[in-house]
Amino acid sequence: MRHVRSSNKVENAGVQDSRLRAVGIMFTAAFLIVGFRLFVLMVLHHGFYTALASGSHEIYAQLFPERGSIYLEARDTDERFPLAINRDLFLMFADTRRIEGDEMAEDIAEKLAEVFGYDDEKKFEVFLQLKKPDDPYEPIEKKVEESLVDKVKELELPGIHFTRRSHRFYPEGNLASQIVGFLGKDAQGNEVGSYGLEGYWDKELSGSGGFLEGTRSAQGSWIPLAGRLFEPAQDGVELTLTIDRTLQFKACEILKRRQEEYNAQSASLVILDPRTGAVKAMCSLPDFDPNTYNEVESNSVYNNLNIFVPYEPGSIFKPIAMAAALNEDLVRPDTYFYDSGSVDVGCYKPIKNANFEVYGNQTMTGVLENSINTGMVEVVKLLGKKKFRSYVEKFGFAVKTGIELNTEASGTTESLYRNSGDGVDCYTATGSFGQGLTVTPLQMVSAFGAIANGGTLMKPYIIEKKEYADGRVEEAEPREIRKVLEKRSASLLAGMLVRVIDSGTASLAKVPGYYVGGKTGTAQIPGPGGYTDETNHSFVGFGPVDNPEFVMIVKFEKPHRSFSSLTAAPTFGEIAQYIMQYYRIPPDR
Repeated sequence: MRHVRSSNKVENAGVQDSRLRAVGIMFTAAFLIVGFRLFVLMVLHHGFYTALASGSHEIYAQLFPERGSIYLEARDTDERFPLAINRDLFLMFADTRRIEGDEMAEDIAEKLAEVFGYDDEKKFEVFLQLKKPDDPYEPIEKKVEESLVDKVKELELPGIHFTRRSHRFYPEGNLASQIVGFLGKDAQGNEVGSYGLEGYWDKELSGSGGFLEGTRSAQGSWIPLAGRLFEPAQDGVELTLTIDRTLQFKACEILKRRQEEYNAQSASLVILDPRTGAVKAMCSLPDFDPNTYNEVESNSVYNNLNIFVPYEPGSIFKPIAMAAALNEDLVRPDTYFYDSGSVDVGCYKPIKNANFEVYGNQTMTGVLENSINTGMVEVVKLLGKKKFRSYVEKFGFAVKTGIELNTEASGTTESLYRNSGDGVDCYTATGSFGQGLTVTPLQMVSAFGAIANGGTLMKPYIIEKKEYADGRVEEAEPREIRKVLEKRSASLLAGMLVRVIDSGTASLAKVPGYYVGGKTGTAQIPGPGGYTDETNHSFVGFGPVDNPEFVMIVKFEKPHRSFSSLTAAPTFGEIAQYIMQYYRIPPDR
């Protein structure tokens, strides 16, 4: 009996020891968990939770990403120039609970008027705002510079406070405005990138927001040791453009001056590096200031005319058809052609030359020099509709280039597909000199870039480098789209285009000391019931021809001059001369 009782005591003691060990383990585990949570709170996330406790701007910065900046480059320097950045400004508001009576409100309004330069009407509006009873937050001024904040603070005005806010800022103003776009607001009041780079890259520029998820007490306060998830924000990508700031400024300045001289409704320009497809300058006029985008007279100024508005190119399209015929060995630069001044291909009336000119005996070079419509009809007759159409496609028309900008249009070559068979109909004939089909200036300059680049079409691009918040850097690589022409064909055509400037319709595009090739285009603008008397003027060219550094298109809409030889050609010549000097290219003739 005693033995049984002793045995029971031993068993009970063993159970108690096990329980004590279990309790000890539980307390140890709990201690470790609490210790780990304290370590996380006090060491790893100390700054975050300190910010959370204070409700300061730092918590905003950790939960809301910084929008990525956009930069321009400059030749021969590593310096970058900000095109779009974030800038801290201040919102000034009044806590009217601290403003006692009309006399105090009037005195504050008077002192604010001295700082901000209010007129009497604005000063009275502010006075009425300050008189509102028991309003803890009455906004008075948005986007206040820090220097003005300091001046107001020195006055120690009762009830006047400031809060810091980040705003999108465009230091270059109107420069490259259609390229960059702007940060606007959607119907719900949320900030959203619109047009240009801000629109195309909105998601990447915005970054990703952080989040905080935790447990609150019954009183609504955070429970420090409860489970909590924290994911910091990822700032947006930074973009560096291929645009050369100096060239962009100078080219757009010349274009604007010429636009005003010719009284043109709009003007646009693109300069590419034909070897890579990099966009070095892109101008679209009229332009706007992205800092005050909501003050424009018409939203149409947001559109980049180089990619958004397809148009009938006119005679600048003639080298495309000529390139195809040269490449197919159907013609040579000296191939004979007789111009009678008229040709009938089934249109509602015979096709004639500009000003009803008759040129008689000519060569293919002469067809381009004198911009002979009937000669181009002869060229596409030799080619046939299918081959002509095939080369138009190879040069990249009727499809978007894929440039990294919002609102790109594709243009159309639908007229070349209207009739079956390979015979040259009215649409093919008129298409040979750029009528009845539409292109964008970017497509056109890209196609000429292929001629300048020995027959290889490159993809246009405008982003040089992307820098991500995690440290990754992506640098652009030039991308070859396809081989359009044999190098010999491209070289022959380039020589013919030099003659267009040296001896033909584009003499005002000359750059003294250099071989430059190009083509004029004066195209009637279609309207209801047929073509109008208003015209678009274009010039596309490249140089130096033996080793092209640039290819450029200049376009004017409805200028008050008769022909592009008097508008787009001299504008091209002036900008091309600047490029030769800026790039330090030695004369080659």
